[in-house]
Amino acid sequence: MPPETGAWVIRPFNAVFCACFAAFLLLLIIASLALRGKSERTRKAVLIGACLVTLVGFFVYKYYLSLDADFDRITSVMGGFNWWGELPLQLCNINMILVPIAVATDSRALKSFCFFVGPLGAMMALAMPGNGFDGYSILLPRMLGYYGTHFMVVIECLAVVTFGFYRPRFRDLPRTVLTIVLIALAIFGVNMLLRTTGLHPKANYFFNVETEGNPVLDLFYNLIPYPFLYQLPCTLVLGAYAAVVTFGFWIADRTRGKKEQPAA
Repeated sequence: MPPETGAWVIRPFNAVFCACFAAFLLLLIIASLALRGKSERTRKAVLIGACLVTLVGFFVYKYYLSLDADFDRITSVMGGFNWWGELPLQLCNINMILVPIAVATDSRALKSFCFFVGPLGAMMALAMPGNGFDGYSILLPRMLGYYGTHFMVVIECLAVVTFGFYRPRFRDLPRTVLTIVLIALAIFGVNMLLRTTGLHPKANYFFNVETEGNPVLDLFYNLIPYPFLYQLPCTLVLGAYAAVVTFGFWIADRTRGKKEQPAA
């Protein structure tokens, strides 16, 4: 059983969690200010480099996780550690791959996906950590890897905007929703391939095959009891969320525009 008390124990939104989150947000603020006025090439190199370092760190963390006997015991009911189930294809960590592609290709569709979906997916993982990642010391290798990866995904996706590569616009919303559906469909194909080949019989990236007990997804599955299709209402929710965030940017842009107008 994990320790319930201790100076370094991390749980969602406890003191250690908040301190770590604040440190990563401070890192984003410092980097954004330091890169202000720098060339686009330099800003791209920094963000892409950060994502690649995070991706390498992700696989190092997974390697140590594969050797973690305690984690294997905790997750034995789910089949234990399986490399095919630990690929960076979740709603959060897939952005370690998508952010560099989005920035390098200047794809507004991918940049909108990364900005709107990436931080949300990572925060969901941080707020609802899986078995073996809640109530343990942050100094454990698996905890450093889990929380470090997700905090980095949050700030890297936000950096798409703070580094000046993307500014949400209402005209992006249909394309954003379509991109979410297409990426989810591609991941569903990966799940089916892993399941049918036996490489990972319980493959469930993006949770688009099974709900795994998530109460919100259970609700949608009761309405549409079919894999992948049951998540279509989630797309509408994400679209509404993106619209609200975009509205905030629209208000900010209008306010700034009025302030910059010369006095009559």
